[in-house]
Amino acid sequence: MASKKKLSTHKNLAKSLRKAQGKPVKKLSTRKKTAKSEGNLIGEVTHYFPHVQAAVIKMKGPLTRGDTIKVKGHTTDLTQIVTSMQIDRVDIQTAKKGDEIGLLVSSRVRQADKVYKL
Repeated sequence: MASKKKLSTHKNLAKSLRKAQGKPVKKLSTRKKTAKSEGNLIGEVTHYFPHVQAAVIKMKGPLTRGDTIKVKGHTTDLTQIVTSMQIDRVDIQTAKKGDEIGLLVSSRVRQADKVYKL
């Protein structure tokens, strides 16, 4: 009960501050923003090899060569077309959920970056 009261107190404080500044008061959301504008989440970067500019991606959805992807992270924002994918150093055309693939990327990506299909 105390945490609910504390949260409402913070909301009220924020409203009163906005009113004092002459800014319009808007409802504060406690929901986490979703990445719907990014596309469909299909994987996550688990490793990056800088000398060959390749990322290891744990797939959570299907991906085909020629698809457009977006890699998004705290400091990463990369959009590119998939040109080269490999599993165990063998070129592949498609990857499915559960695969761990090597993907050629055009710039640095970081561990835990999310991969979206556009």
